[in-house]
Amino acid sequence: MMTSTTQEELARRLRDAYSGGAVPPLRDGLDPLDADGAYAIQTINTRFWEAQGRRIVGRKAGLTARAVQQQLGVDQPDFGVLFADMAIEDGGRLDPARTLQPKAEAEIAFVLGADLPEGQTTPEQVAAAVKTVHAAIEIVDSRIADWKISFADTVADNGSSAFFVLARDGKPLDGLDLEGAAMEMTVDGAVASTGVGAAALGNPLNAAAWLARTLAERGEPLKAGDILLAGALGPMVALSAGNRVHAIIAGIGEVGFVYAKA
Repeated sequence: MMTSTTQEELARRLRDAYSGGAVPPLRDGLDPLDADGAYAIQTINTRFWEAQGRRIVGRKAGLTARAVQQQLGVDQPDFGVLFADMAIEDGGRLDPARTLQPKAEAEIAFVLGADLPEGQTTPEQVAAAVKTVHAAIEIVDSRIADWKISFADTVADNGSSAFFVLARDGKPLDGLDLEGAAMEMTVDGAVASTGVGAAALGNPLNAAAWLARTLAERGEPLKAGDILLAGALGPMVALSAGNRVHAIIAGIGEVGFVYAKA
């Protein structure tokens, strides 16, 4: 049974978990399916971090695979905020000390060349706004112990986001087969995850359009220069110190990083 734990208290609990360790699910103040409450908690922390000097550079879409939505009992994706200090250089290193229980997933990412201010944004409008398309790896992490998350837990926890790696070289969208693009992610040279572009709501542009509509309706529209991570193309893979992670997305590019101290 939930108590009178406030959204501010839950937000602080999640912030403290980054350094103090993962915490139990937020059942004492947040219903597992309370999207509005969860986004309110996410927003509290976003504003807190902005006040600390962190800079927003885009958004990530999550829960874009139907199977994952069914697992959590929801019928919609979610989103989290990408800050500049979450970016890892393509080919760079991520210190394991900066994470709690990380997993890697390969994605298609977009960098926008135009604003997307409309609450009825279509995939075609997203396509017209895209400047470049990149192979990407998102390093997701959870401040909820043992990844025992509900929909509300992951939303409140900034979409379980942590870091991301964007391929250095992007491509123009025209002529790319996003829906059919095959993905292969290796860890230490062994294939660890495979998938296809259609895993992201049928097409990554669908996921990006959902994100654009949702943010426009919230009064936080996507803008030129923003980075959009459009959702995992295959299963997440847990990381261990020393891992070398590399992803190839057919026709789009490749990207990688090392999960080790510099």
